Amino acid sequence: MPIATSVALAFSLSADAFAASLGKGASLHGVNLREAARIGAYFGAFELATPLVGLAVGSLALGWGAGHYIQAVDHWIAFTLLLIVGSRMSYLAWAGGPEGGTPKPSRHSALALITTALATSIDATAVGVTLGFMDVHIPSTIALIGAVTFAMAFGGALIGRAAGPFLGRWAEFAGGIGLIAIGAKVLVEHGVFG
Repeated sequence: MPIATSVALAFSLSADAFAASLGKGASLHGVNLREAARIGAYFGAFELATPLVGLAVGSLALGWGAGHYIQAVDHWIAFTLLLIVGSRMSYLAWAGGPEGGTPKPSRHSALALITTALATSIDATAVGVTLGFMDVHIPSTIALIGAVTFAMAFGGALIGRAAGPFLGRWAEFAGGIGLIAIGAKVLVEHGVFG
């Protein structure tokens, strides 16, 4: 059963990266395989690293009794980053007026990918805190999370590229709104609204 738990965990954590990469692919002027792999690599690397950070922080926090402080702010950080990135993306979709938005770049900046990848992977930090208590092989689970996220983000960028020309600025706008919705979902999952 541990392998089933690891696979379920990997796919559930990669869902946000998939949704964000759809928007990233749609907001570019033609995503090639190299750029899709680059997007996947950023998302996969962050999704792989953040559980390790969570595991380390969780071990320290348990020793210091500070675990509840981390859980009190992680979702607000994720929400704020996703709100900023999503709002900017949605704004830029319509910035050029009715004739067209700002010209689409052929690739995203490293900062844009880092910000989005970090925001979508913060929940994996919280998962990392609890990995020590789960019945899973930790190194292979973390590697699986990174690999599945890479594949999902790579595919999401290519799907976004395919949908982008048909949906035009609406695809980029929807991608930005999707990032904001992911941030709101993080707050709901942490019980902020009830």
